[in-house]
Amino acid sequence: MYLFHEWLSALIVGVLSLRVLQKLFFPYFWQDVFFLWKIITYGVKLELYKLTSGVVTVVDMFVAQAQRIPDKPFVIYEGATHTYRDVDRRSNQVANVFLERGSPRRGDCVVLLMNNEPDFVCVWFGLAKLGCAVAFLNTNIKARSLLHCFNSCGAKTLVVGADLVACLEDILPSLREDNIDVWVMKRQSGADDTLQVHSLLDEMESASDQPVPASLRAATSLKAPIMYIFTSGTTGLPKAAVITHLQALKASAGFWAFGGRGDDVVYIPLPLYHSAASMIGIGGTLQLGATCILKKKFSASNFWSDCRKYDVTIFQYIGELCRYLCNQPQAEGEKLHKVRMGVGNGLRPDVWRDFLARFGGVRMCELYGSTEGNLCFMNHIGKIGVVGRSNFFYKLLFKYDLVQYDMERDEPVTDQHTGFCQRVKKGETGLLLSKVSASSPFFGYAGSKQLTERRLLRNVFVPGDAYFNTGDLMAENKEDFICFKDRVGDTFRWKGENVATTEVTEHLGLVPFIQEANVYGVEIPGHEGRAGMAAVIVRPDHQFDGKELFEHVVRDLPAYARPVFIRIQEFIEITGTFKQQKFQLVQSGFNPSTISEPLYVVDYPQKSYVPFTEEVYQNILAGEKKL
Repeated sequence: MYLFHEWLSALIVGVLSLRVLQKLFFPYFWQDVFFLWKIITYGVKLELYKLTSGVVTVVDMFVAQAQRIPDKPFVIYEGATHTYRDVDRRSNQVANVFLERGSPRRGDCVVLLMNNEPDFVCVWFGLAKLGCAVAFLNTNIKARSLLHCFNSCGAKTLVVGADLVACLEDILPSLREDNIDVWVMKRQSGADDTLQVHSLLDEMESASDQPVPASLRAATSLKAPIMYIFTSGTTGLPKAAVITHLQALKASAGFWAFGGRGDDVVYIPLPLYHSAASMIGIGGTLQLGATCILKKKFSASNFWSDCRKYDVTIFQYIGELCRYLCNQPQAEGEKLHKVRMGVGNGLRPDVWRDFLARFGGVRMCELYGSTEGNLCFMNHIGKIGVVGRSNFFYKLLFKYDLVQYDMERDEPVTDQHTGFCQRVKKGETGLLLSKVSASSPFFGYAGSKQLTERRLLRNVFVPGDAYFNTGDLMAENKEDFICFKDRVGDTFRWKGENVATTEVTEHLGLVPFIQEANVYGVEIPGHEGRAGMAAVIVRPDHQFDGKELFEHVVRDLPAYARPVFIRIQEFIEITGTFKQQKFQLVQSGFNPSTISEPLYVVDYPQKSYVPFTEEVYQNILAGEKKL
């Protein structure tokens, strides 16, 4: 008996010692193991599908869910419930309309220009059932960019929401010249006859809601393109990121990987033309067999009342969304809700802490990944201020590196002898590169091999290798947590959107009194991302006209891309390779007391750019002036 007690005591001490050692040296061991196990099993599942029953796509999953849980609410929009059966049948009607017309056909691309509504999903799935690729257009883009989008993805059909038809009036002649069929989600009227567009709603009334042949949507490869999502980049005009079945399936597993369940109710206030709302939000909802609350637009004042009304358990966010919620007046019962998880990206540490303190123990699941990228990080631990976590096993699956980057020269640092990039040390900030391989392919952009090649760096560490350039500066600390630091190059984020400085520069160049413009982003305390600022040279014999400039940017640029500040310069510095020098301008910020050159700030009430005074500057810092 004595020996038994000695043995038992030694066992208990040993177990406790192991637990102490684990907490000291491997504090996240079991969380890492469980998360990696989920990722690996999902990958194996995709491979088994190919071996047993062919390629299973997101639309195949939707059809399966519609058969399994037909009466379960899938999309709830403005109080109206649309079950899985409802969406399945309505998408069948869309498919049958085009099938009877004979166009578009399997393999064709169709452009979708719609705001958030259930028919966005029905048209998307209906076209996918025909084997068509669907291109989602940002509803903020203007005429010139819209025409460019058609050319880049080769589409000959456009489906437009009823509330966006007026946006097309100026370019309809150009669309007709290019033989592009325009379908609108509204009833036919006399006004529509003059526009020469088709009513999809009228056609759907008489269309069958029975399934079209499954062979039309059958995929032979997970790497076949199924969607195009337009994203702003360093080239100025929108780029059509190629989305394959593989990428769509991976994105749809996001909620599940973070612990989502079939009984969850997902709140989607983000625009469906973004990959976050469509691929992760809608795709993730049907992956779980859950229900989503789809909002036309985000409303900070209605957010929590919606969550209580619909018993929301998961919501999607971008960093700005959470800041807006924290800036709302405090009210009683703010912690009385069923929200247990938020999934998104761009959440600043200070906002993260404020959000949790004010609204309760919501698990914030931060993730990182670009629409077109071949790498994703997920913060499965929930540590504040990081976008993901890596470890030895993760790096075996996903090859990435952080390399030294020269911000002033706007390029990676290379060894003067070998010409190869230099990795940063642990804890240092570097440019994130993701290796392109058979297991982590980069599918690039439609319509331009040149645009695709620009996102690649070759001969990075050894001759012949290729890496996807994320354009993001990151740091990986000693605990293997990964933190986002900043964007590099010609793109910055503002109001949750990527702003392409070259596109804004091109538009400013059309203003009669502007000779040259240099656009960049500046940090503003208390705001996510960077506010747009343009250093401009006024043409000789001209004067700066704030009202004319205001009218121009409001007419031609979406709200997030309009410069907040204007800085008047006599000349614009350039680099040795004739690139505009932005580094010093970014560093000097927007403080009028430290900048000797004239500054202006946008003023929406006055509909003009007005002189930027010290008083206005202090109001911005105090949060009293909205930007």
